Amino acid sequence: MTSHQDAKWPFRWDLLLRYRFIETLVLWEGRLTTRHLCDTFGIGRQQASKDINNYIREVGPGNLEYDKYLKGYKPTVQFKPQVTQGLADEYLHLMARNNELMNVFESLSLNVANVEVLSLPVRDVKPEVLRPIMQAARQQRRLDVDYVSLNHPDREGRIIVPHTLVYSGLRWHVRAWCEKNSAYRDFVLSRFRDIPDIMDESEHGAAQDTEWHTQVVVRITPDPRLSPEQREVVEVDYGMVDGVLAIPTRARLVPYVLQLLHIEPGEPAEDPTAQQIVVENREALAPWLFG
Repeated sequence: MTSHQDAKWPFRWDLLLRYRFIETLVLWEGRLTTRHLCDTFGIGRQQASKDINNYIREVGPGNLEYDKYLKGYKPTVQFKPQVTQGLADEYLHLMARNNELMNVFESLSLNVANVEVLSLPVRDVKPEVLRPIMQAARQQRRLDVDYVSLNHPDREGRIIVPHTLVYSGLRWHVRAWCEKNSAYRDFVLSRFRDIPDIMDESEHGAAQDTEWHTQVVVRITPDPRLSPEQREVVEVDYGMVDGVLAIPTRARLVPYVLQLLHIEPGEPAEDPTAQQIVVENREALAPWLFG
């Protein structure tokens, strides 16, 4: 992330969004005007000008300079992202944002027709289901829930103690202590039924979840069965350093990391060009590979 990663943001969330927009647009478009902010966030020119000046003064000193020929701000030679990661992915997702922003992109002359982002099906969660889950997680309380799964498609009542919501890149789930299994488990949010009932406090919080607090590194390498030339292609694709992509994560999240990378937890595919990458330290990660 940025130099602010481990600290609380010193400004409101709405300002943070606008500062991130400023950084992303000026870095990848090479030009920022007050109109960009006005059209995107529905604010006045005076507020937009104030936001840009505050960014220059408080957030990214030395990042922007006014160019009278461009009639707008451009990134300086020493530009260094402060509230974004400075990745093209951030700009591409900005350009391909949901349909409700289409008019904004047209007003900014951004050619969204040249970018296409696939949207996953929405796994909806009702507010009345999520609210008690969040409250129980904040207060470390037991929660009486009805839950369905592939093994138990009929509603099954159980008591859980949630502590953290997790987005796996495909769906949301909650990490929680399960009294039925006497263990910490992952529960998919879209599989809760009815409204959970908040109960008393529990001794089983996040602090006792060993797998959650165990930090590991998933080491990804090109499939060794590929030719040297093919391995070099894969290394560049994934931004590997010395032939390895090291991904720090929580032990409990290892299966989700592999899902996002389309790596099967079992043996590599018969055709090395199908998966292209493998887990180098599979033996060390074995306790967590299968969830």
